[in-house]
Amino acid sequence: MLTLINKEIRSFLGSLIGYIVIAIFLTTIGLFLWIFPGETNVLDAGYATIDPLFYIAPWVFMFLIPAITMRLFSEESRTGTIELLLTKPLTDFQIVFAKYLAGFSLVLFSLLPTLVYFYSVYNLGSPVGNIDMGGTIGSYFGLLFLGSVFVAIGLFSSAITNNQIISFIVAVFLCFFTYIGFDSISSLKMLGPIDDLIIKLGINSHYISMSRGVIDTRDVIYFLGIISLFLLFTKTSLSSRKW
Repeated sequence: MLTLINKEIRSFLGSLIGYIVIAIFLTTIGLFLWIFPGETNVLDAGYATIDPLFYIAPWVFMFLIPAITMRLFSEESRTGTIELLLTKPLTDFQIVFAKYLAGFSLVLFSLLPTLVYFYSVYNLGSPVGNIDMGGTIGSYFGLLFLGSVFVAIGLFSSAITNNQIISFIVAVFLCFFTYIGFDSISSLKMLGPIDDLIIKLGINSHYISMSRGVIDTRDVIYFLGIISLFLLFTKTSLSSRKW
């Protein structure tokens, strides 16, 4: 399984598009944090905070992560190597989980350079270090869980089609819907007292909860549940090729 993980990581980082995707992510975040004027600009805020990073990153992740995951299964299906992969001494779940870990590793790899932004804001504080460490750590954990869910969604989208573009579009739609879609549905007046329940079904409320610096067990269970659900969907899609 480790061989498969290494293969996927090397395949992504061995191509120019891999570095382009990561560079676009970091550049986009950097422009909003330091260049573009407005509420997200750290220098315009008047106090040391990196909160804009955690507001912008989920929206960038909606496009970055599908771009990372769109080829994981769809390319194998298009070229026919999926049949060879299925003959390896690995279970369907091991194949799915290996590709999932590879995708998550790439997301983690793209997120690590943002620590430079945190270090910069940390030193801009007066006095130095005057920043909400609890909220920042919680937000990073929330962003990692969010990225984990998006990877699982992207993996499922890649498993149901042999076209990378379709995989990308489906993944972007599902990421958008799971992140903010339930909030929009809850705003419909006809739903009445179940508004709060519907909001809890979406990722956004749990992500915001973690961003406050409190790692609630209910939020962790929610994220792990959504990840497990989409990995199960992916395994089922992969296993259906044998039916």
